[in-house]
Amino acid sequence: MIAIGADHGGYELKEGIKKYFDKNNIEYKDYGTFSPERTDYPIYAEKVSKAIINNEADKGILICRSSYGMTMVANKFKGIRAASVTDEKLAEAAKADDDINVIALSGDTMSFEECINIINKWLKTPFKGGRYQERLDMLAKIENENMK
Repeated sequence: MIAIGADHGGYELKEGIKKYFDKNNIEYKDYGTFSPERTDYPIYAEKVSKAIINNEADKGILICRSSYGMTMVANKFKGIRAASVTDEKLAEAAKADDDINVIALSGDTMSFEECINIINKWLKTPFKGGRYQERLDMLAKIENENMK
């Protein structure tokens, strides 16, 4: 299941993605925001990240104006590997090499079609494992030493 969240800057794009998910039977849960009224991105990045940590979701999608704020917040959570993804090639690399479990998208600079293509590439790309898993193991060690 995919946890999805956005602030006001990503609200419209989030709503379009949800319609696409409904049409294509992709399971998701919306963690807000639920209107285009001004709100703060850390609220939704935290909700989506905690949903993954608590095994309520396997992966997450976050949307704000730039995608950077959401990425910063999500990466504060142990076990979250979030990246701002701007094209299909990066979506593929993020999943294949780094097993990114949260992607952040820009509500200001990306079209709906670009986002759908990125999401589909990310969802369909398998993680390579092997030496790439060894790197994730190193990351986990760093997290354990430096995060509560």
